Amino acid sequence: MATEILMPALSPTMEEGTLAKWLVKEGDTVQSGDLLAEIETDKATMEFEAVDEGVIGKILVAEGTEGVKVNSPIAIIGEEGEDMSAPATTAPKEAPASSNVAPAEASDATAPAKGYGKGDAPQKTAPASDGSRLFATPLARRIAKDKGLDLSQIKGSGPHGRIIKADVENAKPQEASAPAASATAPASAPAAAGTGPSTDQVIKMYEGRDFEEVKLDGMRKTIASRLVEAKQTVPHFYLRRDIELDALLKFRSQINKTLEPRGIKLSVNDFIIKACALALQQVPDANAVWAGDRVLSMKASDVAVAVAIEGGLFTPVLQDADTKSLSALSTQMKDLASRARDRKLAPHEYQGGSFAISNLGMFGIDNFDAIINPPHAAILAVGAGAKKPVVGEDGEIKVATVMSTTLSVDHRVIDGALGADLLNAIKANLEDPMGMLA
Repeated sequence: MATEILMPALSPTMEEGTLAKWLVKEGDTVQSGDLLAEIETDKATMEFEAVDEGVIGKILVAEGTEGVKVNSPIAIIGEEGEDMSAPATTAPKEAPASSNVAPAEASDATAPAKGYGKGDAPQKTAPASDGSRLFATPLARRIAKDKGLDLSQIKGSGPHGRIIKADVENAKPQEASAPAASATAPASAPAAAGTGPSTDQVIKMYEGRDFEEVKLDGMRKTIASRLVEAKQTVPHFYLRRDIELDALLKFRSQINKTLEPRGIKLSVNDFIIKACALALQQVPDANAVWAGDRVLSMKASDVAVAVAIEGGLFTPVLQDADTKSLSALSTQMKDLASRARDRKLAPHEYQGGSFAISNLGMFGIDNFDAIINPPHAAILAVGAGAKKPVVGEDGEIKVATVMSTTLSVDHRVIDGALGADLLNAIKANLEDPMGMLA
């Protein structure tokens, strides 16, 4: 029986994507797990695998097509010799525009129809906690069992709500055990990209002037939407402190000599990551995220670090950064940054975290104010270290290497005094680097 292969949602925020390349052609026979296509999301290019076996009867969307909506048909698969001009079975279409479901929520519910991770084929059913049937692939069930997760509390992103491998791998224990009511609470719709002059109005302003229109890709659209939303909805306030780096730079030079035989070279940024991770443990009330109608107090220090790439940025997350050595953090950060620039990060590697770091010091920027990335409660903006005159404890003027930092804070989660405690802890850690190893 012929069925439609639908455009998958390969990340929770994906609403549309680009069908970059077909890896099969009409008439090809495919098995479960075979690669069908490469899909460009707002963040990365990902491979799309088959779940069902059969013959590719018709390709509905040509490769290179942009703006393909999640859950829209892209191809038809069926048995050899079968008439595939009108498939007998189709998956549910997208909700109408008047639906109350927010785009991000809709994409979660209408994710991959005919391609998941390898091993995510055919589904099994079991009763959910409310007595309804629960759909999940065998691989998803096995991973959930190993992780001790309750499948009935995990939202499936496969067709008809089927739970697939990615859903279980990305689920957190607190998500799995949360009440069902909170899991089904409606998500707030993302803010519009702006309320200024329209495209036509702006173009008309520059009639007669030479310019070139640059089309926004998925990443730039997502950045625009999320940052407008953050500045409009998150009550930012800012705390600033100068941090003296001379002790850190001296210690870094010494430790890098001992690490040289292992091919490891620590950067100042590695120390900043460690200092922030430890500070979140030292000021645990600040290690939290905003969750709509509640605050989630996090136990581990999962720190996101902004990485500039061509056309945008990623914020890969270093989980459990407080428990990792400086050399381990350095190695992991280099790997994440490299794969971020190649757009090869998996969604779980750049989602989550409670705190972020944006370091523009390497570009010579003295200081700046960073925008919080929801649901994080804070982000540290790091400027360049520069030689400056400072007054010592004995009242004498000396020259020191000083780095300017600004902590942007979500006032819904962190109040002024608590934010000051967090920034002071970061400063103390960086000015006493030996203490971070104790």
